[in-house]
Amino acid sequence: MSRLRIAIAQFNAHVGDLEGNAGRILEFAVRARDGGADVMLTPELALCGYPPEDLLMRPDFYRACALQLEKLALAAPLPMVIGHPEESEGEFFNAASLLANGGVVATYRKRRLPSYEVFNEERYFSAGHETCVLELNGVRCGLAICADLWATGAAEATLNAGAELMLTLNASPFHVNKQARRYEVLRDRVAVIDIPVVYANLIGGQDELVFDGASFAMDGRGRVTHQLPAFAEALECVDYVDGNLVSGHLADRPSREAEVYAALKLGVADYLGKNEFPGAIIGLSGGIDSALTLAIAVDALGADKVRAVMMPSPWTAQMSLDDSREMVRRLGVQYDEIPIADAMKQFAVLLAPTFSAIEETVGPKPVWDTTDENLQARIRGMLLMAISNRTGRIVLTTGNKSEMAVGYATLYGDMAGGFAVIKDVAKTFVYQLAHWRNSVSEVIPLNIITRPPSAELKPDQTDQDTLPPYEVLDAIIEAYMERDESPRQIIASGISEADVRKVVGMLRKNEYKRRQAPVGIRVTQRGFGKDWRYPITSRYSDEY
Repeated sequence: MSRLRIAIAQFNAHVGDLEGNAGRILEFAVRARDGGADVMLTPELALCGYPPEDLLMRPDFYRACALQLEKLALAAPLPMVIGHPEESEGEFFNAASLLANGGVVATYRKRRLPSYEVFNEERYFSAGHETCVLELNGVRCGLAICADLWATGAAEATLNAGAELMLTLNASPFHVNKQARRYEVLRDRVAVIDIPVVYANLIGGQDELVFDGASFAMDGRGRVTHQLPAFAEALECVDYVDGNLVSGHLADRPSREAEVYAALKLGVADYLGKNEFPGAIIGLSGGIDSALTLAIAVDALGADKVRAVMMPSPWTAQMSLDDSREMVRRLGVQYDEIPIADAMKQFAVLLAPTFSAIEETVGPKPVWDTTDENLQARIRGMLLMAISNRTGRIVLTTGNKSEMAVGYATLYGDMAGGFAVIKDVAKTFVYQLAHWRNSVSEVIPLNIITRPPSAELKPDQTDQDTLPPYEVLDAIIEAYMERDESPRQIIASGISEADVRKVVGMLRKNEYKRRQAPVGIRVTQRGFGKDWRYPITSRYSDEY
C-alpha cells in the first residue's frame, strides 16, 4: 500500500519579512507534523511573500532569501516544499524546494512565467526548463508552480517524468468568480494529465491585491475532494492512498457578496496592519459609499481604530447629518462634526482678487460652478489629512469604480487619502454589498441606501444630473474597460450611442486623475491598477 499525507499550509505571508514568514512556516510545520503529515506544501514564494516586485532586482534580496532558506531547512520538523526566489549562476528563478534532513533535497524552477493581468514575472525571472519529481513515501510527486498547471506543456512533461500526484504552489489573487475559474481550468488540465492535484494558495492582502486562499485538492476525475476556507489561514491534511485522494473536509463557498466583502475587509486589515498604521479616518457624507467604507473598516479593524468625520456645508441635507450620526451610533466609532461654511467664505475672500483679475481675460465667473463645488471637497480633504497627520491614522477614501472611471471625483478633495477601499466596486454593486452587510446586522441606516445618490455640492444636486443612470453607466464601464469591447459593440448591445459616447469620453479623459488616486483593493478581473496601463496622453479614436 502506498500512502502519503500532504499538509496544505494556507498562510498569510508578509512581503519582505523573511524571518517572520519563516517563523510562520515553522509554526504550521509543527502542527502538520503533529497531525501526522508526511510533507507540507506552502504557497508560491511563501518565504518572501508575493509579489515582491522590484525587490527581486536586488542581489542582496536573493542572498537574504537563500540564507533564510538554509536556516529553515535546519529547523524543519518534517519535509516541506517551500516557495522562494532563487539566484543560480547569474539567473533568477521563481522556485520551489523540498527541504528535508537539514538541507535542500531538490529544487524546481517555474517554467511558465505570466505577464498578463496583474502579473509581470518575465520582468524578474528566467523560465525553468526541467521537471522535478520527488519520491515521498513511495509516491512520485511532481512539482508545479501556479501558471505551470494553467498552461499546456509543463504538467505534461512532469507526467511523462513519472509523476502520479501533482503538488502545486500558487499565489493566485482573488477576483469575482475566481474560484470557479480555478476549478474550470484545473478540471481541463486534470482531464489531460489524469492524475490528482493538490493546490496550495496564498492568503492575505498585498497593496491592491488580495489572495483568498481557498486551497483545494482535486482527484484524477476532476472531483474536488478537499476545500479549504476562503479569506482565512488554514492547515488541512490531504491523504493519498493507493493512487487516489481520500475525500476530506469541504468548506462552504461564500456568496458573491460575501466573498467580495471578505476580500475588502482582508485588504483593509492587511494594508493597515502590515504597514503599521494605528487606525483609519473616514470622511462621511451621509451617502452609500462612505457608509459602506465605514462598515468595512470597522469590521476589518474594530471600532476603536476608526474615526469618522462629518464636514457639512450649507448644501448638506439634514437627512445626511441624521443618518451619519445614527450610523456611527450603531457602530460605536469616534465621531467629529466640522462645519465648513466659514472656511468656504474665507477661501472666497482669499481668491476674490485673483478671480477678479482672471475675469478681465476669460470673462465673469458664474455665480456657481465646479470651482465652488471642488473647493468644498478640497477643504474636506485638507481637514481629513490634518487629522491624519495629527493622529498617524490613514485616510480611507470612499470613491467607487464608477466614479473613478469617469472622473466623478475631485483631485486633492474626496480623492485625498492613502487607501481606496471600494475603488474597484461598481456603484450598482455598492448597493448590493450594503444590503448584504445589513443582512448580517443592520448597521447602515435604510435612508442611506434608498435615497438618490448626491455629492451635495450645490442645491438639489443628484449624480444623474451629470451621469447616466448607474445601471447604464456600469454596463458601459464593464464592457469597455473590463472586456475591451469597442463602443460599436456596446451600442449594438442596446445601449444608446449618446450614453456610450459620453461615458467612454469621460473614461478616457480622466486617466490623469486615476494616476493620482490612492491604491485600492482589486476585486474584479480588471481594476484601475496593475492591470490597467493606458497612456495619459493619447489621440486614439475609438471605433464607433
